[in-house]
Amino acid sequence: MAEEELYYKEITPSGFGIAIKLKEVLFSEYSKYQKVEILQSDSKLGKILTLDDLMMATEGDEYFYHEMIAHIPMMNHPCPKTVLVIGGGDGGTVREVLKHKTVEKVVLCDMVIEVSKKYLPTIACELDNPKVEIKVEDAIEYIKDKKDMFDIILIDSTDPMGPGVGLFTEEFYTNVKESLKKGGIMVAQSESPVANEDEIKHMYSLLKKVFPIVSSYTSPIPTYPGGYWAWAFCSETVEPLSYIDEKRCEEITKQCKIYNKDYHMARFALPTFLDDLTQA
Repeated sequence: MAEEELYYKEITPSGFGIAIKLKEVLFSEYSKYQKVEILQSDSKLGKILTLDDLMMATEGDEYFYHEMIAHIPMMNHPCPKTVLVIGGGDGGTVREVLKHKTVEKVVLCDMVIEVSKKYLPTIACELDNPKVEIKVEDAIEYIKDKKDMFDIILIDSTDPMGPGVGLFTEEFYTNVKESLKKGGIMVAQSESPVANEDEIKHMYSLLKKVFPIVSSYTSPIPTYPGGYWAWAFCSETVEPLSYIDEKRCEEITKQCKIYNKDYHMARFALPTFLDDLTQA
């Protein structure tokens, strides 16, 4: 491998990005939907999962993302029993969801599950849990006839391109809303506030056509564009921060590297520029 090939590089449309030193490519394949690769980095980040040459997760910093997408909405529900994870085939979101003892069933709808189980066992460690039902199918089709089924829906999707485009439409968000039980909450990853301003504007304008309550929360992620990420918290009736189970919060905090009650409460305090983007 030539010297210039020893780095994974990702440059955003904004003209900046990241570089990670590599040892080797462990897995590379074009599936029906996308290019899937597992890279062994020569860094503290360990192995890397990329889809269509875009960063999805690293062993070293995946918890920055997975704890935030899971525990913020889960803790805002008094008793989440049924959870749907759309995307998230690496298993990290499922792993975090199952830390909540109230959970009886998690449905995971994605395509890269077996690769993650083989190469990313610390992230995919709960995918064989009997509470997990795996659907290797198109989430856009799966969600169409699921009425009043889930307490929490987490959209752990790729960026709005290629197979991920259909997960950023008014029709899809409407089907998601109808799939939630009364008092249900949906959270979707909503891109980088510093690298994807146009995408955020478009996404939140669609969400607000569907959900009466739409809020944004943020947290750093070292290997994502700009090192800063946003998630959309959506519900018909539930306001963010309106409820936190104190006992469950204590239990979850002991199992996390980032999540705790104070950090949770601070996530919805937005910088002015992002508040402007999501309110447009």
